[in-house]
Amino acid sequence: MRTAVVVGTGLIGTSAALALTGRGLTVHLEDADPDAARTAASLGAGTTDPADGPVDLAIIAVPPALVGKVLADCQRRGLARCYTDVASVKAGPRAEITALGCDTVHYIGSHPMAGRERSGPLAARADLFEGRPWVLTPTSDTDTETLNAVLELVALCGAMPIVMDAAAHDRAVALVSHAPQLLSSLVAARLEHADETAIRLSGQGVRDVTRIAASNPAMWVDILSANAGAVADVLAELATDLDETVSALRALQAAEEGERRGGAAGIEAVMRRGNTGQARIPGKHGAPPTRYETVAVVLGDQPGELGRLFGEVGAAGVNIEDVVIEHSTGQQVGFVQLAVAPGAVRSLVAALRSRGWSVRD
Repeated sequence: MRTAVVVGTGLIGTSAALALTGRGLTVHLEDADPDAARTAASLGAGTTDPADGPVDLAIIAVPPALVGKVLADCQRRGLARCYTDVASVKAGPRAEITALGCDTVHYIGSHPMAGRERSGPLAARADLFEGRPWVLTPTSDTDTETLNAVLELVALCGAMPIVMDAAAHDRAVALVSHAPQLLSSLVAARLEHADETAIRLSGQGVRDVTRIAASNPAMWVDILSANAGAVADVLAELATDLDETVSALRALQAAEEGERRGGAAGIEAVMRRGNTGQARIPGKHGAPPTRYETVAVVLGDQPGELGRLFGEVGAAGVNIEDVVIEHSTGQQVGFVQLAVAPGAVRSLVAALRSRGWSVRD
């Protein structure tokens, strides 16, 4: 593949364009908002000049409700030899594409499982898809050339291809992406009118849970509208669990000891189910989950401190698997939680303390 057109220069479209131009491809950019396309071009994502003829692949990066209409327009113009979309819902757009009479031989639906809480071309990154799953939803119509073109796209973006049925994909993303987005927003909404004293107590736990609540509401209305039934099914099951958990919490306040024991058992059960579910989430590079130990280091709020810490961890011969930074309320210090292999904890703590770092027990 040497040439591509990206139609829709938001976060996903511009990130794909940046990845492709970084690999030496000629990328043409289109957007209903010319300013967005020009912004993407200014970032090095490609050119707003039209292609001289059909390109190798057109990447349609528009909301799910617009995929069918945009694909039909692109095919009418003979924009490319092969086509894909990167919308986060697949079954609905596929049905509309068929209803519109689009060429389904040279089209395949796809969805890179990557994103950020920010949107638009200015939030784009060339490495956004590195190591991330990229779902392909071919059908019996899809020809080999089209499949290969999109597999090459996935490889050029550094992602991992996964083939799924469109409906199964939509049920899966309802569970692992769309419902969590709404739950994050619901938790964050509790903070809207909370007492300022309570807000000041916010720690890393609430930051973790509400991080994606900063996402663009209009964008998510588009996504959820296209997958509303599957998301509602997930939330309905969760509502049942939530009702049972509320009852268990009420039981913990009961006067009768047996009822209190039942409440405690209910809370423990849901927490253990959560342990089991969380442990199934893939680990590093999609490998089976690995348990790491955390080393918490006190970090001053001065330029260069984090880099100095990372350098000294490296000098100690320890690999950092993950990192979380928690800022201390009312103090100019923070706590850096370094996730490392269990066998490295003792030597790392000793090395850091010998270099003057304060390590929390």
